[in-house]
Amino acid sequence: MFLSSNFIDRIKLPFRKDRELCASIYSILGFYPHHTKYYKQALLHKSSAHRRKGEAPEHNERLEYLGDAVLESIVSDILYRRYKHESEGFLTNTRSKLVQRDTLNKLSVEMGLDTLIRSNSKPNAHNSYMGGNAFEALMGAIYLDRGYDACMHFIRNRVLGQLISLEKVAAKEVNFKSKLIEWAQKHRLKLEFKLVDQRLENRNSPTFITRVILEGLDGETGKGYSKKESHQMAAKATLKTLKEDKDWREAIFAAKERHLQEEKAAANAADTNIDAEGETDGLTTDGNITAASDVIVTPIEVTTVAQNTTPIDAGSTPTTPES
Repeated sequence: MFLSSNFIDRIKLPFRKDRELCASIYSILGFYPHHTKYYKQALLHKSSAHRRKGEAPEHNERLEYLGDAVLESIVSDILYRRYKHESEGFLTNTRSKLVQRDTLNKLSVEMGLDTLIRSNSKPNAHNSYMGGNAFEALMGAIYLDRGYDACMHFIRNRVLGQLISLEKVAAKEVNFKSKLIEWAQKHRLKLEFKLVDQRLENRNSPTFITRVILEGLDGETGKGYSKKESHQMAAKATLKTLKEDKDWREAIFAAKERHLQEEKAAANAADTNIDAEGETDGLTTDGNITAASDVIVTPIEVTTVAQNTTPIDAGSTPTTPES
């Protein structure tokens, strides 16, 4: 029903003040927006936003929150009806692959959504998912403007119908541990997979619980019937938290900077000690110079903490999958 108004919207387009934005949104969605204020907000990164006193901020984070829930609901609905004989685990994993930030980032680029985002910041570790965030905000805008049916049409016909092969996504295995390792290496973060518990459960089956540690900060835990499985589950849960908890992401990068400063200070202190000893070499307690053969030089060992991005107890590093 919502598409029946496209003909009328097309006639009205030349007379709209925001016709350029309407035309751009139409090229992405396949139908015209009615209330462009939602889409303008969806495309506004917080670095460009202005906040009026006593009012909610105008950037896209609230729409991102709404769109994330709408997107998961739409994808869950489609998968439930499409794969009638698959398990809950299969449906959950397939949905995770479809709504993960890497997938949404690629969709944003392929659709040209990324070119419409208003931002005053350059891409960095904290906003590298700007396109994916805008995609979720766009889902929130569609929902508020045209309703659930319009969201379903967009995902089913535009995204899954033209841009993503659902069958290929469903068949693709996701190695969450590799994805987390790749992310940590990209940002030069110290990553550790720590075995925190091991026990026998039903019928003496061994179970393992692993915790992810990033820059010394505790991440999520994962449980499995092998160390490998527990690593995967811990990495999956940690990736989810990294996506949803911006405060924790910022805490990780703050810890990294703090550790770098501590290492730099330790190295400078060691260099100072070496220089100081060099100045006193060859002097006796009374200030007289001794013979070279009498001078005893004690080497100073300087220990620095390497930026080790390889997980402890990680076993063989798996091949990094396509996002």
